[in-house]
Amino acid sequence: MAFFTALIIEGALAGALYALIALAFVVVYKASRVINLALGEWVLLAALLVAAGLHALELDLVAAIVLACVGMFALAWLFNGLVLQRLVGHPFLSFLMVTVGVGTLIRGVAQLVFSNVPTGIPLPVPSDPLVLGELQIRSGKLIAAVFAGLSIALVAWFHQQSRTGVALRAMADDQQMAMAVGIDVQRHLLFVWCLAGGISVVAGTLWTFVNGGGFGIGLVGLKIFPIVIIGGLDSIPGTIIAAILIGVLESLATGYLDPHLGGGCGLLVSYLALIAMLLARPFGLLGQEKVDRI
Repeated sequence: MAFFTALIIEGALAGALYALIALAFVVVYKASRVINLALGEWVLLAALLVAAGLHALELDLVAAIVLACVGMFALAWLFNGLVLQRLVGHPFLSFLMVTVGVGTLIRGVAQLVFSNVPTGIPLPVPSDPLVLGELQIRSGKLIAAVFAGLSIALVAWFHQQSRTGVALRAMADDQQMAMAVGIDVQRHLLFVWCLAGGISVVAGTLWTFVNGGGFGIGLVGLKIFPIVIIGGLDSIPGTIIAAILIGVLESLATGYLDPHLGGGCGLLVSYLALIAMLLARPFGLLGQEKVDRI
């Protein structure tokens, strides 16, 4: 029973990080209907910028995070201005493929620029595990999950309560109508991509601290894709629920199946859950079902 409980807790803590990364996907999709398949590379670049600030420029953690945010904002501005605005009116597939190309470009440039930079990101948190009876919980992972939860709550509050959040929700309902009532759609789309960049910085920092750095962070997108589909592409609450669910399923599969079937069962289980959701509820747990009027 203790082993099962430990796996549940580990999965839930991992799910908090998954939810934060998935949030960078959802905020973009809700406002622009662009599926960012380069999300893993965005998180990778953000983590590398923080690591470069710490190790190459010898900045403190706060300054390194600010530097990374500036870099990701610059990437968002370039991507929005040079790529997305030029694709207005093009088929949906064009937007999809351009994010794949940009992700490949980011990975290639990052390997050239950051190849000699240490990728670790230490955080000033206790290293001793939290002991609860027979359970031992890594303090670093618990604190990272708490920070991830606070970040998610802040973004969700901003999306629901601020004037900018109201504008973003109006754009999610109907961009043409939002433009008709005076909302600057292009400015808000740029803001959304900058917000995704800022989330990527926080998520990349926490992910590196918990799971280690390196260029393998880019593969986190493979873990996030089932989450956003299961939760609903346009639903922040659904994404959070799906992230915790997938985190727990991965943890249980890793703990119980990997010793008998070999590694990789956690990722396999998440995609099996994705297939099941597509068959039962294609628009996700809390996603909005698209209704075509005839």
